[in-house]
Amino acid sequence: MKIQHATLVANIYFLPLALLGLAAIPACSGDNSGSIRARTPISANGGPASCELVNSGPFGPAGTTALHTQAVVTGLVTPWEVSILPGGSDWLVTERPGRLRLIRQGSLAPTPVLTVSTVQSGEGGLLGMALDPQFASNSKLYVYYTAPVNDSYVNRVQQYTLSADHTTATAGPVILDNITWNTVHDGGRIKFGPDGMLYVSTGEGNDPTLPANPNSLNGKILRIASDGSIPADNPQPGNPWFIKGLRNAEAFDWLDAKTLIIADNGPTGEYNGEYGGDKVLVAQKGQDMGWPTIWHCETQAGLVAPILTWVDALPPGGALVYTGTSIPDWQGNLLIASTGAEQLHRVVLTGPTETPSVQAHEVYLQGETAPGLGRLRAVFQDQQGNLYVTTSNCDSRGSCPPAQDGIYRILPGS
Repeated sequence: MKIQHATLVANIYFLPLALLGLAAIPACSGDNSGSIRARTPISANGGPASCELVNSGPFGPAGTTALHTQAVVTGLVTPWEVSILPGGSDWLVTERPGRLRLIRQGSLAPTPVLTVSTVQSGEGGLLGMALDPQFASNSKLYVYYTAPVNDSYVNRVQQYTLSADHTTATAGPVILDNITWNTVHDGGRIKFGPDGMLYVSTGEGNDPTLPANPNSLNGKILRIASDGSIPADNPQPGNPWFIKGLRNAEAFDWLDAKTLIIADNGPTGEYNGEYGGDKVLVAQKGQDMGWPTIWHCETQAGLVAPILTWVDALPPGGALVYTGTSIPDWQGNLLIASTGAEQLHRVVLTGPTETPSVQAHEVYLQGETAPGLGRLRAVFQDQQGNLYVTTSNCDSRGSCPPAQDGIYRILPGS
């Protein structure tokens, strides 16, 4: 399935700009007027084809595609990830406080499928989820969550088996453990890649020394097999790290079978007084994404500079390379859900999948008034190509409405 996805992306991802109905976004170094602390680029070599720096303000040009949203289900608390089961009528959704919920034909089942003991504050909790590539025959799924250990917590990935009626889940083995936890920067997105391996994004646990350290699980995208074993072709034998140098990536997908695109959270003053700098990166096996050494559009040999970065804090919540059909002009584009900016970002790329640059960028669903939804956490599509987002207004950083959080379908037209 993912290999088909990669082929589709290769065929449609880099459409001519005129066909997409967007104006080109010029290269931007920007007049920052003191809004960012000046740092001299370390090297002029080794960066991407270009790097767009979006200055303070609305985080990007307003979108040109007319959209409206439709509630699928509400009554959730900080839904973090959604998996659609074979057949499409049953969905599973993780809630950060520790509940795995079942949505059946658009209705939220009152009893959780699973409840895990987890931290109830900060950015940890029950986060990412992924279905086994052989789910139709083995009913296995994987979740990333913050687990209590002695007087503290760790982040881990555990396997579960879903019952035949999808209403309960039985615990299986922990396949990845002892990822350093902190009240902030816990990562948590997990996805199976085109190669059938499980990719796990981890935060740096508020410790900027960990992302570049190959002996730490933090600040990375890790790659393991579904049984927790380490693939022999990882960058370092016996080590699960696949990409390093990340601060707190919660968003990634594939441009082709070997190339990932990642949206990483930038700093909030804890390192050299720097703020903002959330960024979009294109990465391959064994590369270092540069945190905390490079920031904004800086480059340094051996480190990967971003193709898009923001002065203010976005921050990215989830990302998808869209291959659906409900909004045809968006096929092959990168879509990023943002929490603080309360937006959905559309990024159109040009050039080879291994080294693309930004051709156009625009924002949608701004704020809490229609069609805005507030804080956005995940963006995903179903088997029919319909597009959805989840809200994160009840995560203590937003304004939790009476209907609580929800899942919303994004439809073309006003």
